[in-house]
Amino acid sequence: MLTPPDEPFTDAPDSCRPTHVGIIMDGNGRWAQARGLPRLEGHRRGVEAVRRAVRSAIEFQLRYLTIYSFSSENWNRPAAEVSDLLGLLKRFIRNDLADLHRNNVHVRIIGLRRNLSADLQALLNEAEELTRANSGLTLVVAFNYGARQEIVEAARQLALDAAAGRLEAGAIDEAAFAARLDTTGIPDPDLLIRTSGEQRLSNFLLWQAAYAELVFLPMLWPDFDHAAFQSALAQYAARERRFGGTAAPAIVKSAS
Repeated sequence: MLTPPDEPFTDAPDSCRPTHVGIIMDGNGRWAQARGLPRLEGHRRGVEAVRRAVRSAIEFQLRYLTIYSFSSENWNRPAAEVSDLLGLLKRFIRNDLADLHRNNVHVRIIGLRRNLSADLQALLNEAEELTRANSGLTLVVAFNYGARQEIVEAARQLALDAAAGRLEAGAIDEAAFAARLDTTGIPDPDLLIRTSGEQRLSNFLLWQAAYAELVFLPMLWPDFDHAAFQSALAQYAARERRFGGTAAPAIVKSAS
């Protein structure tokens, strides 16, 4: 269960604290395999790690946490595993939604919904509607999500608007494109964390992560905990973000 943190994270100044953290939660299957357990048990333990991550994000006073819960490519997994994953998502929403709401968490879902079952669509809508007015952490759940798919859909919307005369082609810029992405209204991630030791983005927030800092952790997702989250934030705080510019010149003090 999520409970309000006893002591808010205040060690780092605001300038060193990311506003938005994205997490690629990788390694559930390998965690289970290493222990001789079924993959479903790895996914169950992964849900527990999600709960820990959300509580830590609240304690660290983050404004946005985006978790990559189910990619558009995950449908290619064995049917039994897909069914297990969908079942876990449904149980997470049913069991944890009230607790998230009590903790002032705003839930937002990104990804395609039109090909989802009616009951799953209803659950996703319920999660968003119940928490819409909450002003604490925004938990963005990327479900049935793929960045390339998202980018293509944004381009299609711009093309339709231009063809219908609602938009001049010359008015299409980065802001117009970003406004048609699933993440419209959400700031770009400052930090992306991936567990399991793999070092790739796997079709996650490709447009939005243009200037995100990347931290790859060797641990498998079910082992991700508060200390691991804090370690990733410490790595972020130690980096210099230049956004394509140059580093600030060092100040040389004259000898007195």
